[in-house]
Amino acid sequence: MMQRRSFLKQASLLSALSVVAPSSLLAAPSSLKVGLQLYTLRDYIGKDVKGVLAKVAKAGYQEVETYGYSKENGFWGMSPAEFKAVLTANGLTSSSGHYEMNGFVRDGNPEALNSYIEAAKACGQTYIVVPHLDDKLRTSVADFKSIAERVNKAGELCKAAGLRVAYHNHDFEYKAIGGVTLFDVLLKETDPALVDFELDLYWVVRAGLDPVKLMAANPKRITMWHVKDMDKAQPEHNTEVGAGSINFKKIFQSSSSGVKHIFMEQEYFAMDAYQSITQSAAYIKKNLLT
Repeated sequence: MMQRRSFLKQASLLSALSVVAPSSLLAAPSSLKVGLQLYTLRDYIGKDVKGVLAKVAKAGYQEVETYGYSKENGFWGMSPAEFKAVLTANGLTSSSGHYEMNGFVRDGNPEALNSYIEAAKACGQTYIVVPHLDDKLRTSVADFKSIAERVNKAGELCKAAGLRVAYHNHDFEYKAIGGVTLFDVLLKETDPALVDFELDLYWVVRAGLDPVKLMAANPKRITMWHVKDMDKAQPEHNTEVGAGSINFKKIFQSSSSGVKHIFMEQEYFAMDAYQSITQSAAYIKKNLLT
């Protein structure tokens, strides 16, 4: 009886602490898989998809995020089913893909988007991500509102197919035009039931903002991260996670975002690419997900 009373007392205390404890003191999301945005290996994957994915798995990654799909060329010459088979053979999954959305944002023609939906479903993805927008599409506040409208429409089409749309930022989303930023418009005018956000932590910091504050102000809208570190000497370059200037421990300890997927990404290497991605995966597992 005393053991049961002690257990109940401790359980009540822990429950109370979970309510009042600051988010920065809550546990890191240790159940997250370590993912890789395959754009990191853009110089290699088109030449040897099978070999690259085998090395990605060996480097310690559990899932990948795709880029560059087209109906004509598939995933680097593979059909979605063939690509998924290679993932499965290497113990990998793909929950998200970056798909070129400039055409849809410009004219609303769903033809390409429908092909993306088919591909995403065939390889097991949940998210279709808007990865970047051409300069000409975002020159005014009216453009910002038009983008939000089209992203909502993409969200409707994806939801009908059992998928989600997410928007991936760079730093231009935080630059004001007429006192308004694209990111603010997207947050305000996209439907949370249809549209998520993939926060590129490097670009948020590069824009001079605090990712933790940004997530706290927008709970549950940001379901994915790009984990990309900033070189201390050359902030325009990326470096291995944990070797740069971004405080990832603080970010990972924050529970504000409801993050579901993380993808390491690196666009510049000062060492062998595979050595680099292995180092980043090890750091994430040892220091951020424990």
